[in-house]
Amino acid sequence: MANIAKKVSWSSRAEESGVAGERTPLFNGSEQPRLSRQLSGGGSVFQIGRLSTVDLEEEITSDEDSQRGRPKEIPHNEKLLSLKYESLDYDNIENQLFLEEERRMSYMGFRCLEISRWVVCGLIGFLTGLIACFIDIAVEELAGIKYQVVKQNIEKFTEVGGLSISLILWAVLNSSIVMLGAIIVAFFEPIAAGSGIPQIKCYLNGVKIPRVVRLKTLVVKVCGVICSVVGGLAVGKEGPMIHSGAVVAAGVSQGRSTSLKRDFKIFEYFRRDTEKRDFVSAGAAAGVSAAFGAPVGGVLFALEEGASFWNQMLTWRIFFASMISTFTLNFFLSIYHKNPGDLSNPGLINFGRFESDVRNSHCVFFQLYVVCGLLGALFNLLNYWLTIFRIRYVHRPCLQVMEAMLVAAVTATVSFTMIYFSNDCQPLGPEHTEEYPLQLFCADGEYNSMATAFFNTPERSVRSLFHNQPGTYNPLTLGLFTLTYFFLACWTYGLAVSAGVFIPSLLIGAAWGRLFGILLASITSSGSIWADPGKYALIGAAAQLGGIVRMTLSLTVIMVEATGNVTYGLPIMLVLMTAKIVGDYFVEGLYDIHIKLQSVPFLHLEAPATSHWLTAREVMGSPVTCLNRIEKVGTIVDILSNTSTNHNGFPVVVQPAKLCGLILRSQLIVLLKHKVFVELARSRLTQRKLQLKDFRDAYPRFPPIQSIHVSQDERECMMDLTEFMNATPYTVPQETSLPRVFKLFRALGLRHLVVVDDENRVVGLVTRKDLARYHLGKHGLEELQVAQT
Repeated sequence: MANIAKKVSWSSRAEESGVAGERTPLFNGSEQPRLSRQLSGGGSVFQIGRLSTVDLEEEITSDEDSQRGRPKEIPHNEKLLSLKYESLDYDNIENQLFLEEERRMSYMGFRCLEISRWVVCGLIGFLTGLIACFIDIAVEELAGIKYQVVKQNIEKFTEVGGLSISLILWAVLNSSIVMLGAIIVAFFEPIAAGSGIPQIKCYLNGVKIPRVVRLKTLVVKVCGVICSVVGGLAVGKEGPMIHSGAVVAAGVSQGRSTSLKRDFKIFEYFRRDTEKRDFVSAGAAAGVSAAFGAPVGGVLFALEEGASFWNQMLTWRIFFASMISTFTLNFFLSIYHKNPGDLSNPGLINFGRFESDVRNSHCVFFQLYVVCGLLGALFNLLNYWLTIFRIRYVHRPCLQVMEAMLVAAVTATVSFTMIYFSNDCQPLGPEHTEEYPLQLFCADGEYNSMATAFFNTPERSVRSLFHNQPGTYNPLTLGLFTLTYFFLACWTYGLAVSAGVFIPSLLIGAAWGRLFGILLASITSSGSIWADPGKYALIGAAAQLGGIVRMTLSLTVIMVEATGNVTYGLPIMLVLMTAKIVGDYFVEGLYDIHIKLQSVPFLHLEAPATSHWLTAREVMGSPVTCLNRIEKVGTIVDILSNTSTNHNGFPVVVQPAKLCGLILRSQLIVLLKHKVFVELARSRLTQRKLQLKDFRDAYPRFPPIQSIHVSQDERECMMDLTEFMNATPYTVPQETSLPRVFKLFRALGLRHLVVVDDENRVVGLVTRKDLARYHLGKHGLEELQVAQT
């Protein structure tokens, strides 16, 4: 696992790690050394606390150990976590500067701030809708040109012979377009690969992912997803919209662009993690709304990922952003389709209207639930091993581009072969919905049914499976299409291209569900009593998607909103729950798998069920690097420059080691940059007092400590931290249970939790990584029993 994890990276650039100490790719959670230092106030060496991996036998006798049910060694399910991922500072730093600013602000000032938040959310929804509109129009136009060229070529060579030329043309076009998308991702912005949903899930969970919400990432993401879909890969453009909306939110809410080095001097109050993360939630919800026309589903998606951080007004603002997003997309698409005011395209994918006739179908839907849960587990398992292979052997950008081109060529070859050998010919009626019907070897007035599924964009293929009349597809066509597209989609997800897995999952499930409906009607004596196969396609699509991504509440609402019929709410809810239960028995959801492969300290909603025997004393990190309230500048510089540690929070103590506050690395860097030293403050009476604006101007790219010059004379100066430290940090006694510690982190969005003894002396520090590496997982109980024996 160590050899694998060292190469895993959502952003493969070493320079993005910030400080030198972050270049160490991984740390072992059970053996990470902590810095011990000499407190400048006295002369003795203080080691606050003790090692995080403790030998419980030193303090607890064997009888006490058996009584309390604690193992001799705390079991670990995930020992390796990446050092490059840090937590967001969601909790406000209530130092004297912050409190003075808040107290100076009038009631009208707070009202103006609230209005500004609504304005920002409106801008987020509007811009996200525009981006979705641009992607949709670009894909439709470019894909239309490509398919028309290939269609004309196929029709030409069908008559005169030489269809191999058409195959080569199709493969070359696909490979060339995908090559362009893969190059800009692999060489310019690797974080833009994939759908971006795992990264946004981590961000909403409280983890800072490098480069995930930058302008360059957005540009590469938008261009990359257009190339991926037009290039004929088994991908969708809906998933990346969530990432795009999040990037828009992060940029708009800050009132400046650090990439373009432009500061518009607006929304300066929002330049902190607390506000930024809330706006990113609105952006992610707006992306869901633009993708599926599901504003409520977008709100619930963001709620599922960061439920503990929310309040009522924030929920309303996110819903407002979602509604603006879908309305903007709807309005501009109506103009594009030359029907201004016809708001019938609420999202990038439109399932169409479904009738309410679902009688006699609920009893057989359950078989679909289980099968699609199994197929989802198989998809995730295959993709997991394929990702492991890519991590080991396909980690260079040039190899990633070549693999993407290979997949594009193979996809075109398989599609052409399936169409060529298919003899499923259907009559081409006056009301046909096929955008690019291929006759091939069919008789006049007929078209190749297999081409409807392959020779089209995935969104149109899904809609045809939902709404085409019974008899449009024969079982063999659907069976072969499901099998081939399943493996193509599994191979495609994880390439160095911008692409989503939502639509491929829906397409696989729709094909399988329609096949199930056709077979069910054929083996019963009265097939007419069963529902239309298109309804089974809908249930199969929901089941397959739920089996892969394992989302329940938000996905149920998204599917109901996309169908426009609440009658399907119950079967869709049941199918998603069943598919999740069945799939979780074998393997985790696809996004969770990729999050774990990246070694991200992701915290789930609840602490492990078998963790009540753990206390803060067992999970805390120690010894802790502490600072005196009035500290020597040289000591601070040495601590921040130490490459063997990567601390971002430092308890501030008074003799003898009693806690009086907490200060962050970023704050210390700003203080050093502005040389806020006691001696200089006394000698320069006109020195400007440091304000919160100075910290906000440096946010979010605080300079590394190596870029700050401190002379030898300045190293001897003292720094008073009283005004800048958080004087009321959250603390817990060392006997606090792990579930309680976990709830504090999730409910309050903490980055650091100080562990103190009965006399308020610092004995340890709990961080997100300390909690993440003690997540026992599905087999935690078995590991616990083995450890106890």
